[in-house]
Parts: sequence; structure tokens; C-alpha cells
Amino acid sequence: MTTTLPDRSRIGAMGVAVLLHVLLGWALIVGLGVDVARTAQSALATFDILPPPPDPPPPPPVPQVVRQGRPEGRAAPPNIRSKATEIVAPPPVVPLPVPPPVVTAPVAGPGNDASSGATDTVGPGTGAGGTGDGLGSGGAGDGDGGGGGDTPPEQIGGSLQGARLPPELEENGFEGAVEVDYVVEPNGRASDCRIRRSSGNRAIDIATCVQIERAFRFRPSRDGRGRAVPSVMVQRHRWDVERFRE
Repeated sequence: MTTTLPDRSRIGAMGVAVLLHVLLGWALIVGLGVDVARTAQSALATFDILPPPPDPPPPPPVPQVVRQGRPEGRAAPPNIRSKATEIVAPPPVVPLPVPPPVVTAPVAGPGNDASSGATDTVGPGTGAGGTGDGLGSGGAGDGDGGGGGDTPPEQIGGSLQGARLPPELEENGFEGAVEVDYVVEPNGRASDCRIRRSSGNRAIDIATCVQIERAFRFRPSRDGRGRAVPSVMVQRHRWDVERFRE
């Protein structure tokens, strides 16, 4: 048999059931020690959100190395199709111009020769006069100059006699001529003797220069003011060494 409860009783029963559930839930919360306020507060807690770290700086640019190659050559001039040989021709020898020889003179002048003179024979002076054997003091010269100026050196002592010759020359004998030039110093002595034309015998050539520098004495050349100055003598000496006979 089924009994139907009125609506008011049904509503009351439902309220009692709801109340029991609420009490039961409260008992569970209190029994478990759950702090509702703290839980709610922790649920609403705020957090500091840090901004993302900045991007790292870009690496410094690597300097670009620019390699400059040699400029390209232009096209070669045309030639017939061929292959060159493996043997390379040597470069042509270009002769260098030879400078003209410089002519020096003991006394400066307007010409191009190594000395000044006015005759066809070689001598120590600069005029054309010969050597006299008289007692006069000399007259006007017959050269190109007008007089005055330098005076040539004058030999006052010494000769080739007494020159030291090697023994073989005295044994075999010798005949010949040697041409030399040397400097007459302001003190009257000879120096810097050189062979201009050899006699054909080296021993004779050396003995000639040695004897000139050792024994010859001069009155030196003098300039227009009377001062002793160096001068150059050019001489030709003839040798006639007789063969020694026992």
C-alpha cells in the first residue's frame, strides 16, 4: 500500500536533507583543518612576472678583407698560330756608350791636348825655342805665346849614369830607347815617374824611372807671381849598354 505525502511534508523533508548535507560538509572541513579563508587567499595570490631577458647584442661585424688582384693584362697582339720552342733566346746585349777619354794637362789652356807647345818635337817647355850654347841671356821666343807667365823647370843635376842594372844586361848588352813622364815638384825633386813608351825591356824601364826619381834635381817651374809650382816633364832616354867582355 503506497502512501503519498503532502507537498509541505515533502518540502520539509528536502530541507532537512539539505541541512544534513551542509552540516556533514562543514564537519568534514573542520575535521580536516582546511582554512577556507587562507585557501581562498592563496588562490588569489599575485606573482611578479619578470620581463623576458633582452636579446644578446649582435656580434661585431667582421671586417671584409678585400684582395686586390693585379690588373688584368690586355690582349696580346696577333700572330700566326704556332707553338714557341722550349729554348729561350738570350736578351740582346746593348753596348753601353763609352765616354770619351778626358785629356789632362799640367797647365790649363783653351785646347784639347795633354800639354801646350809650338814645335814638332817633345820637350819640357811650352814654346818652340831650341837649346842654345852661347853666353847671352836669350831673346824673344818664336812660339805662340806673347811672353811672361810660367817658366819651365830646369835640370841642374843627376843623370842615368850610375843606374842599377841587372847583371844579365851587362853580360848580354842592350840597346833601345824608353819614353817617360814624371812630375817635377816645387822642391826640385822628381816623382811619379811613368813609362809612356817601353824600351822592350822591363828591367831597363824600371831602372830608368828609379834613377830619375833618385838622382834628378831641378829648378822648379814658377808661375807669373814667381811661386814654385809642380810641372810635368816628358823625356826620351836612349840606352846603349855594351856587352861585357872578359
